[in-house]
Amino acid sequence: MTIKIGDTLPDATFSTMTDHGPEPVGKEFFAGKTVALFALPGAFTPTCSAKHLPGFIDKAADLKAKGVDAIACTSVNDVFVMGAWAKANDAEDITMLADGNGDFAKAVDLTMDGSKFGMGTRSQRYSMLVVDGVVKQLNVEAPGEFKVSAADYLLGQL
Repeated sequence: MTIKIGDTLPDATFSTMTDHGPEPVGKEFFAGKTVALFALPGAFTPTCSAKHLPGFIDKAADLKAKGVDAIACTSVNDVFVMGAWAKANDAEDITMLADGNGDFAKAVDLTMDGSKFGMGTRSQRYSMLVVDGVVKQLNVEAPGEFKVSAADYLLGQL
């Protein structure tokens, strides 16, 4: 069943790139914090690189001013790709949470079939506000759309 507002995030382990290499990140990342989490089909893909990530980079200070403690991006990409994408976009204010096997995307039932583009199973595009591990806002895009998952949209919900 697809995750919904009021649900607690499922147990899943992400990977994030640090100065010391890849490190696992679990549910504790969301504990005791307000997190703006956005998901996208793939690092270095057109809409993700031209609009989705840049919007959250540009609005990071505004989101934090409204009480967001951390901003995180997840995608079904490996940790090395997510780390390189963060560097390529100067995304210091965004924590990249690599969902390399798509375990989180599957657990929240927000996957899409990108096989016609050679991408396999990926995450749908969405944003959510998570407070202490509980979903408070959830904005899932219609296929091919980029509206409700944008940083401006989430900012307007705060």
